[in-house]
Amino acid sequence: MSISSEDDNEISFRVKFLGRVEVVRPDGLQILQEAAQSLKTPDAYSSEKAAKRSKVHLFLSPSSIDILENKTKFLLYPCPLSTVSFCAVLPSSPKVFGFVAKHPAADTYHCYLFQSKKFSHVLVSVIGDAFRASQKTEDTRGGRDLIVEALRHKNKMLQRENSELKRRLSGISGHTC
Repeated sequence: MSISSEDDNEISFRVKFLGRVEVVRPDGLQILQEAAQSLKTPDAYSSEKAAKRSKVHLFLSPSSIDILENKTKFLLYPCPLSTVSFCAVLPSSPKVFGFVAKHPAADTYHCYLFQSKKFSHVLVSVIGDAFRASQKTEDTRGGRDLIVEALRHKNKMLQRENSELKRRLSGISGHTC
């Protein structure tokens, strides 16, 4: 279900990514239901809806929720916790859960939907706890900028990715000589 990192402040869950949909409001079960319905409806103009449902790692840290591609661990979508406005399990389909986050560069909201056979309720609870903890941390730090924290996290992830790619490259070049 999950993998803790070396500093135990980060956790990763492998889930099926159903898609990302732009939504008109930042919260509510109706938004989740509309987003799920939108993903079921074929749309020739949306590559995100047409994308194959794939396994991803939902990487949760004290400052963000990052969606990473399963095999390569490349960052697909970064979502600072400060932008998350709603998270819930879809009542009509208890294996499906999602969260709504504000786009960092635009005045729009996106709903991210996932499927987990056993852990949807647990994941929603963990995301909610992380969000509440980040709010308390922000309050105790005197409103320290969470964007800086998100950038530090992304930097750390890129360093890990770079190390992994170097390791793979040295393995490939060692076999071709």
